[in-house]
Amino acid sequence: MRIINFKITEKDNNKQIRDFLREFGVSSSLLIKLKNTENAITVNGSFARIIDRLSEGDTLTISIKNSGKMPEPAVNNNVRIAYNDDDILVLNKPEMMPVHESRNHRGDALSNVAACYMDRDTAFRAVYRLDRDTSGLVLIAKNELAACKLAGKIRKDYYAVCRGILTGSSTIDAPIRRIDDSIIKRGVFDDGEKAITHWCAIHHINGNTLLKLNLETGRTHQIRVHFAHINHPLLGDTLYGGDSSLINRQALHCKTIYFTHPISGEKMKIDCDFPQDFKGLI
Repeated sequence: MRIINFKITEKDNNKQIRDFLREFGVSSSLLIKLKNTENAITVNGSFARIIDRLSEGDTLTISIKNSGKMPEPAVNNNVRIAYNDDDILVLNKPEMMPVHESRNHRGDALSNVAACYMDRDTAFRAVYRLDRDTSGLVLIAKNELAACKLAGKIRKDYYAVCRGILTGSSTIDAPIRRIDDSIIKRGVFDDGEKAITHWCAIHHINGNTLLKLNLETGRTHQIRVHFAHINHPLLGDTLYGGDSSLINRQALHCKTIYFTHPISGEKMKIDCDFPQDFKGLI
């Protein structure tokens, strides 16, 4: 259970609890759960209704019950923690590790690693996903409120190495959808979903380019598809025509994330190092 206290200031004097919580970012569904759970909402230690009004100096407390179930904890865990507190966990996912368990991956996914550091009676809530072959930071929300407030609010710095020489910076604005005869592969099509990738060339290595990338949208395989589309596929990305002679997976790493902490409101920046195979390229 996550217990959160709010000290009511002058600006929220006489405000209904319902309005205060909604303004803080509590979703309608979570508000209903709090309303229907005994003593999940209290003011100065006493039961309160969501229609009750707050006074300056009050202490409003909400108690968010755990919901869901974590998978079994990982037996072999060599994943580094980048950040951990009562509301969020940030893990530095290695390459070749899926985020979620699947039929072919039981006990060796990032969700199993997260289970080593979280209550077992709560759901695994990855705020975003990385492809199995992509390395880097993944943020996991430890409760429903954190998940709701962080969804779609994480800015990420990706780094990639593509084939060929690119200079300067630019934007790829090209819609993406699944290729009709493939379960996995995506491509650029006029009837696809809007997809925008901003890139900046950092330097060149043996006829290839190290890129820094930021996304406006989060389509499946977006970076990989966009650079294949402009004839600069990522090294190691054999699905989209990349050369795998120097690295055996797509050369793509989520190095830095920026976000506002869902409870404290603090501006957060979390960074990690490049993995060894990526360092070998750059």
